[in-house]
Amino acid sequence: MPRSPPFADDTGLASAVASRTAHVVHLTHNDLDAVGADAIHRMKFGKDGVFTVWSSVGKFAGLFSLIASCQGKGDLLSISDLGCQRDMETVAGRARSNGWVIEWRDHHRWREEELAEIKREVSLLHIDTGVCATGIVARDIAPENPVAAEVARVVCDYDLWKHTDPRSAILGLVLQRKKNREHVRDCLVAGIFSDALIETEYAEIKTEMDAMMERSLRHSTFLGKKYRIAFAPLYGYPSETAHFIRGRKNTDIEVIIGKDGKFSLRSVPPISHLIAREFGGGGHPNAAGGSFSFTVVERFTWWLFKKSRHFDELVKIAESV
Repeated sequence: MPRSPPFADDTGLASAVASRTAHVVHLTHNDLDAVGADAIHRMKFGKDGVFTVWSSVGKFAGLFSLIASCQGKGDLLSISDLGCQRDMETVAGRARSNGWVIEWRDHHRWREEELAEIKREVSLLHIDTGVCATGIVARDIAPENPVAAEVARVVCDYDLWKHTDPRSAILGLVLQRKKNREHVRDCLVAGIFSDALIETEYAEIKTEMDAMMERSLRHSTFLGKKYRIAFAPLYGYPSETAHFIRGRKNTDIEVIIGKDGKFSLRSVPPISHLIAREFGGGGHPNAAGGSFSFTVVERFTWWLFKKSRHFDELVKIAESV
C-alpha cells in the first residue's frame, strides 16, 4: 500500500496536502490507537483515499493550523485520538472557511466550553471517554464491518489498559518503533494481527525493554501517604515501565520522567488527567502526561541523582484532587 510521504518541514507538508489526490485527510496521534483508527479509515475510503498525518500531542496545534490554511475543496479533514487545545475553535473555523468538512472523534476528556466552541465549527464531534478512539471510528464509519470491530476490540484492550488480549500488548510494543507504524496499519486493514515482521520486532523490543524497565525500577523513588506514588527515570517504553513498576511494587500512581522533565503518568485512581493539567498537560483519567519544566540545573541534578523538588509538589496535588 502507498505510504504517506515524509515531510522535511512544514513547507513540505503544506505542499503535500495541497497536491493530495485523496479526498480524506486523517490527522491523528502516533500510537496503536491512531494506527487502528487509520486502518479503519482505509477500510472505509480505500487505500488511495486517505492522506494520513501522524502527530504527537505537542505538534497537533501546529499541524492542524497548517492543514487548516490549505484549501479543503470540500474534502474531509478527519481528526481522531487528539484532544482539544487552546484556540482550537479558531483553527477549526479557519479550516471550515477554507472548504474543509471537519469530523473530530476523540476519547479524551473535554471541558463543556470546549465542546460548545468546537461544535459550532465542525460537521461532527464525537467524544466518548468510555472507549478508545479506534472504537469510536469503527462505530461511526464502519459499523457493519466485522474486521473493523475486531480491530477496535484489540486496540481498546491496549489503550484502555484492559490487558486481556495478548495481541494488543504485542502490537502496542511493536509500535514503540515508529518505523513499524504503516506496516502494522496495513496488516490491520487486512485483518491481520501478527506476521513474521511483527513477531521479530516484538522479540527484539521485548529484550531491550526488559533491561530498561529493570533500570528504571532501580532508580525509582516512592512517596505518598494516600497513594503510593513511584517516580522513575524514563529509559524507554513509558506505558510498559509504569505497568511493570505497578506489578512489582503495588503502586497506585507511576510518574515516568524523561531527561527534559516531560513525564508520562499512570494511575489506578482516575485522576491522571487532573494531575497532568497542573503541569501543563492532560490526557485520560488513568493515563496522562505533563512536564516539570526543568531548569538547566534541574536537568543536570535529575540526570545525576534521579531526584527532583517537583516530586513533593506532585504528591501534594495528587492527594488533594
